[in-house]
Amino acid sequence: MASDPESSRQRLNQLLAKAGNGSCADCGAADPEWASYTLGVFVCHSCSGLHRNIAQISKVKSLLLDPWSSSELEFMDSVGNYAAKAKYEQLVPAFYYCPTYKDCMLLRDQWIRAKYERKEFLNVDRQEPYSAGYREGFLWKRGRDNGQYLSRKFILSEREGVLKYFNKNDAREPKAIMKINSLNATFQPSKIGTPHGLQITYLKDNSTRNIFVYHEDGKEMVDWFNAIRAARFHYLQVAFPGSPNSELLPKLTRNYVKEGYMEKTGPKHTEGFKKRWFSMDDRRLMYFKDPLDAYARGEVFIGSKENEYTVLAGLPPNVQGYHWTFGITIVTPDRKFLFACETEEEQKDWIAAFQTVINRPMLPQEYAVEAYFKHKP
Repeated sequence: MASDPESSRQRLNQLLAKAGNGSCADCGAADPEWASYTLGVFVCHSCSGLHRNIAQISKVKSLLLDPWSSSELEFMDSVGNYAAKAKYEQLVPAFYYCPTYKDCMLLRDQWIRAKYERKEFLNVDRQEPYSAGYREGFLWKRGRDNGQYLSRKFILSEREGVLKYFNKNDAREPKAIMKINSLNATFQPSKIGTPHGLQITYLKDNSTRNIFVYHEDGKEMVDWFNAIRAARFHYLQVAFPGSPNSELLPKLTRNYVKEGYMEKTGPKHTEGFKKRWFSMDDRRLMYFKDPLDAYARGEVFIGSKENEYTVLAGLPPNVQGYHWTFGITIVTPDRKFLFACETEEEQKDWIAAFQTVINRPMLPQEYAVEAYFKHKP
């Protein structure tokens, strides 16, 4: 029986005030306005849409617009976000990526399905696809020269410490060997143009290489992503024995600090500015002719303020050849790098991104990277 709207509104407000219920049970967004009355969790509008994908398990209602029965309210009271988390997330592996409201839809959809539909975190046997230390399968990989996506066999081997792919199914030698110690993976749906698009980067001769892959099956793609994270986690545990998980987990995979178009000029500042795609990956600022290029045209190391790196708004006087008017100057111990942004907002965002990196003291291993960049031909 439906309770009267006013009393159910009051009851829902009381439930939302309980610890854990004030943010989405799945992505952590504040002030959820929806709930699954079959699972007993409060969720945001975005995650409520993903719960509709598993309608046989989760049925959702608006807290503001839909009528609520007394029995539904009692059930919500008896469960709530904390209790559901304790139940459905009890065996989440340390390396597993738990998405937030800032992450792409694919990660959030598969997180919700993994928890409630597949119940992966109630039984470790269900985590085999990403926790076994070995994974092989076929992914669609973008061709370096023609941009065509072709099916390629991939093998991830924790024991060998590599991810490799083969151009032909029966090939003995892999086309590329990517060492786990420098591997990164980040979902790039809008850049790649598919909701399941994953960008994998690795270092070859200390330069960044990109490959772009996807799979039609969302679970397959997220399993690959978490398998890479698992392999990275176990590598870092060996490389840095005694380091707490709190230090290792942020290093498993990373999103770019910022990406987008800017104009740039050469070292003498006399040639015309050219529009390039820039990716800020930790302390490496890379630029590409096209966002989906396999190799960067160039890379710049961004150190810390203690080591004489600074970022300034604007360009030096007498510089010519740029179309975009919002300049940025990065000062390094050796030279100045000049960029121009199309809008003032982009300029502010890039400066904030550079400032974040410059304000962070350099780690011992980053000095070796800086030295490599200084002696690069």
